[in-house]
Amino acid sequence: MCARQAKPHFEALTASELYCPRCGTAQPVRERLLLVLPRGELHEYRCAVCGDSLATRETQSAAPPGLIGRPRH
Repeated sequence: MCARQAKPHFEALTASELYCPRCGTAQPVRERLLLVLPRGELHEYRCAVCGDSLATRETQSAAPPGLIGRPRH
């Protein structure tokens, strides 16, 4: 099978553990929504033990956000 024809095995990855420099070992992480952007969302990973920010992840939205409610005329 050609590389162009191969389907990805996953859509997106989320971390369950990351290395924390403060703790000195891999620790469980909590994911927190930081921003909602026109093109997706920005999430932050924080150490579940000490609370340090370890990484960010940006998700892509499938479609541009629509209007909420009715437009004003």
